[in-house]
Amino acid sequence: MPADKFSFKPTPPQMTFGHLVTHMIDSNYYLCAKASDTAQPKLDKPKETDKDALVAALKASLDFCTTNLAKVDDSKLGDTIQAYGGREVPRAWSLIALTNDWADHYSAASMYLRLNGLLPPTAQPKK
Repeated sequence: MPADKFSFKPTPPQMTFGHLVTHMIDSNYYLCAKASDTAQPKLDKPKETDKDALVAALKASLDFCTTNLAKVDDSKLGDTIQAYGGREVPRAWSLIALTNDWADHYSAASMYLRLNGLLPPTAQPKK
């Protein structure tokens, strides 16, 4: 998405593309920390219109997931953890929620791109 489109939102009640990216960052850190029983780092949020900072933060959140998901111990997947709103769920929930979020976030980002005349990466012609 071009930098000048990070403030784009399809309709007034919907979030901007930049807000979608901040949501992805938050979700990655939260769910990967929960899955791996790792502390979630305290981070400053980039401005929703700062493409460079958002892209760097999104990459850092995915690096956090890569590093910490490698530490997931399947013998702990039945352990109880606190999820959104303080609900108690099995640790496995965090992995299921993470993969569901990745699919949901990619589809939302793809829609935003298409509404701006851009093809998402998976729709690009093979080179």
